[in-house]
Amino acid sequence: MAALRYEAEAKLDSGVEPVGAEEAPKDVKMTAYMHGQPSPFLEDAKLRRPMIIEIIEKKFECLKKEMIPNIYHMTLTGTAAGCTGIFTNFTFRRTFKVKHDALKTYASLATVPFLSAVVAHKLLVIDALYSDNISKENCVFRSSLIGIVCGVLQPNSSAFFKNGRLATKYHTIPLPPKGRVLLHWMLLCQTQVKLMAIPLVFHIAFGVVNGLHYYTVFESTLEKTVPEE
Repeated sequence: MAALRYEAEAKLDSGVEPVGAEEAPKDVKMTAYMHGQPSPFLEDAKLRRPMIIEIIEKKFECLKKEMIPNIYHMTLTGTAAGCTGIFTNFTFRRTFKVKHDALKTYASLATVPFLSAVVAHKLLVIDALYSDNISKENCVFRSSLIGIVCGVLQPNSSAFFKNGRLATKYHTIPLPPKGRVLLHWMLLCQTQVKLMAIPLVFHIAFGVVNGLHYYTVFESTLEKTVPEE
């Protein structure tokens, strides 16, 4: 027994190590190396992030460039509707001989048609075009219909009723017989109603031009965005 113990101690002193003792440090070194080395996924994410940000910035710049003409045309449409409201208010005020509440009627008949035309074009034409992909004919029809309703019918009816009520209130025209108020007002405004055919034709033509413009901008946007996807 003493001889065997002496041989084992001699082997340890001579520098010969067991097999298990030699493998353990290699595993420790491998795990330390793996932990110290950055992950390939993280490196790919760091490289892809600037590319994604650059693509998003290009998309935003493209959308801004495409939306500026749309905003410009919406503003023109609203301005045309507001000018029609001012024109109709002036015409009906002269017909009913009204001289009261001028600022109130002019302000309402200029701002309400402007805002209604802009909002209607944004919701019914531009948003519908970019979401539902409506046809060119539908786009032109919607734009023309908005011009008729917001640029002609709404300002005319509003100016007609407001100035008619003011004329009745301040007795600037002979009082109509009971039950025939609208008929009496219509007889007084026959010539002015016929004049409204001029803004009607203008808004129809302007709506057709706007509808074609919106569809052209939409097609150019699709050509720029679809190949990149």
